[in-house]
This record gives sequence, structure tokens and C-alpha cells, in this order.
Amino acid sequence: MGIQITPSILNADFARLGEEVARIPSADWVHVDVMDNHFVPNLTFGPAMVEALARSTPTPLDAHLMIADVDRHAMTYAEAGCSSVTFHVEAAQAPVRLAREIRSAGARASMALRPATPVEPYEDLLPELDMLLLMTVEPGFGGQKFLDLCLPKIRRARALMAKHGVQTWLQVDGGISLETIERCAEAGADVFVAGSAVYSADDPDAMITELRESAAAAAG
Repeated sequence: MGIQITPSILNADFARLGEEVARIPSADWVHVDVMDNHFVPNLTFGPAMVEALARSTPTPLDAHLMIADVDRHAMTYAEAGCSSVTFHVEAAQAPVRLAREIRSAGARASMALRPATPVEPYEDLLPELDMLLLMTVEPGFGGQKFLDLCLPKIRRARALMAKHGVQTWLQVDGGISLETIERCAEAGADVFVAGSAVYSADDPDAMITELRESAAAAAG
């Protein structure tokens, strides 16, 4: 598995989501930020919109659930057509059980950590996950500045994956742009969520290509 670019539609035009997704045909995934105004102070998409979007695009959906009571609601998004479902460990009561339930529904199971949440306590969970998401901004809003303090954490996460010999993807989300993606790739990330950088570009799909090439060069 090589470098993957996952544009976030949080920065797209909500009134034209189908058209906005059509502007990024080379994306590996479409990143859908689901927020409930409880776990984070913002409110975005629900399962009905996600289901409609899944029907309108051939690109697989990567749902990032920034919601409370995620153990109860995560399966709704797998059933709505998401090919990958990410839950926050800070909101999950039973992360191993939840990851297994998501996998049993045919979706990839991913676990997210806020910037201040250390990765080491969850080392033993890595074999249960298809992807680990490390937030490089505080979750809740797009357009935030990348937190360089997260780079050592990315390196530690990659080292733990190598230690256990797992094929878990390592995703980063927050402030990813041409100015920051190389540092993340060098640190060990291989899946990159980019919102503002993609949708503020004159040609969003060309920006995806630039991001992918920059990350691949840095990854070596």
C-alpha cells in the first residue's frame, strides 16, 4: 500500500456535495467528518447524508466520527455505505469490540487519537485496527494550523507498528498541505486527510496529485 490522499469535504460547498466530490476523481478516499456538537463543538453530517453520498460516488467513503456515544452509533455509518469507519478512542467505551463490529460489517476499522492522547497505551490494540488516525489539530473545525508537536508521536506510532509487524495504515488529519505533508510522510504517515489545501486550490484534483507526489518523495 502506497501513499493515499483522502480529501475532506468539510471544506467543500455543502450545497453541492455531489459536484464537489466529482471534482476530485483521483482521490483514494472521500473523508467525511461527522460531528455531533457534543464530542466537538461543531455539527455537520448525519447518516442520511452519508448514505446519499455513498450512492452518488464510486470513491469509497472514509467516515471520521467525532461524536459522543460512538459505540452505539458507529455501525450506522458502516451500514450507510462507508468503507472505512473511524471512532475516537476518547469517546469509545469498548474499542476492541467496536473495531470488531465495524470489521464484521465489511468496513475497515480505524481508531483516532486527539493530539494530546498518547499512542503507547493503545499499543496492544493495533492488530485489531485497519488504520490509526493521529489528529494533527484539535478536532472540530477545518482550516487549522498543523501542530508540529505531533511529529514525534507519528514516529512513535510507526515504530510500534513495525514492532508488532502489523499492516495498519497510519493516517494524519489536520493542517495537511504542501508545506506539511513531507514532514508527516518522513515521520511515517501514509494516509493523508487534506481539506483546505484541496478545496482552496484552483484545480483540486491537480492538488491531490501534488500532495501525493510530495509525500511519496519524502517517504522515500
